[in-house]
Amino acid sequence: MVANSVNLTVREDQTVSFAKNLFSNRHYQFCVFQLIFWLGLMVVTFFSLTLWYNTAEPAHIVHTTLQAVLGAAVSFPLRNFYTWLWDKPPLSRITLTLLMVSVSSAVWTALRMVTFIWIVQEEKNLWQDFGGWYFGGFFIFFCWTALYYGVKYYHLMQLEHRKVVETEAQVHREHNKRLEAEAVAREAQLKMLRYQLNPHFLFNTLNAIYALIRMKDNKTAQTMVQQLSRFLRYSLDNDPSHRVSLEQELEALMLYLEIEQTRFGDRLKLDIQVSDDAKTACIPSLLLQPLAENAIKYAISQSEHGGTIGVKADVSDEVLHIEVWDDGPGLNVDQEQLLQGRGVGLRNTLDRLATLYGDQQQVDLRETDSGGLTIMMRFPFEPESETEELDSQIA
Repeated sequence: MVANSVNLTVREDQTVSFAKNLFSNRHYQFCVFQLIFWLGLMVVTFFSLTLWYNTAEPAHIVHTTLQAVLGAAVSFPLRNFYTWLWDKPPLSRITLTLLMVSVSSAVWTALRMVTFIWIVQEEKNLWQDFGGWYFGGFFIFFCWTALYYGVKYYHLMQLEHRKVVETEAQVHREHNKRLEAEAVAREAQLKMLRYQLNPHFLFNTLNAIYALIRMKDNKTAQTMVQQLSRFLRYSLDNDPSHRVSLEQELEALMLYLEIEQTRFGDRLKLDIQVSDDAKTACIPSLLLQPLAENAIKYAISQSEHGGTIGVKADVSDEVLHIEVWDDGPGLNVDQEQLLQGRGVGLRNTLDRLATLYGDQQQVDLRETDSGGLTIMMRFPFEPESETEELDSQIA
């Protein structure tokens, strides 16, 4: 049983090896096609001539077989000749091919007739029928040549197709590598920009806590420490390369503003106007906090009576519009100076939006007539469900 199993395995391996060689080795393919062509001719000749003329005798059957063998022998050198012709100009190739078909047909016809006379021992003069025998031989060798060139062109087309597929695959791989590299660089940039915020915000908050401790307002300082802990936990739990819904971002903003309200008390007022559609929009995490921090620094803290910080958001034509404003004293400088001179927070926000949305985002700064500054942001509206599906596909 073991020996039979081993033999069966060996035969299967040999079959697989033969199949691989057949599909990869041109010489094997030529030999197989030779066998099929001339064996097919022998079968067709037997049924169409030998049986038709009621000459199914051993001598005629032997001749039918022998002429197929002779045809294979005569056609075998044609492969090398046609290979040599392959790089010749088309007119030369066609002319020499027809000449070789004519010569090969003549040689094969003569061999067929000689063997027929020798095997069958035909007494009448067959050479007067040379033209009829030659016509059949010419037709057969013409078909053989056409099939050979057809297979040759098929291999050429397959080779060209393989090269095209390999080139496209290489381009696709390079494209994926470039996209992956851009994604890694983009994520690293987003993380760098995001991590700039925490030390900046933490420094200001710890200064405030330190001031409360010096004033011996321990209860307020303790409350601020707890609020700071909650805000930092939110910051650490959110990947800077991912986005959150505007509703979640507002919750994070309120964590920050609770800390500032502990500092400023009634001097800090809030005005939040966000539509239900806008709440479902996905935006970069901690996008609003640095803008609110700027407003507190330049508007609330510099006013004896404090002031109001407002957030307004709505969706129009698949574009999310967000405004962050304050009613402070404003700045008597142009927009370019505002973009460059308002510290880490605003510059960071602009860089993050440019990295994520490119030319699809727009940020404008405007001083209101009644004083204060409005920061207007516009970028594509992406509902939370679609962004979650995209993030899951990327992950």
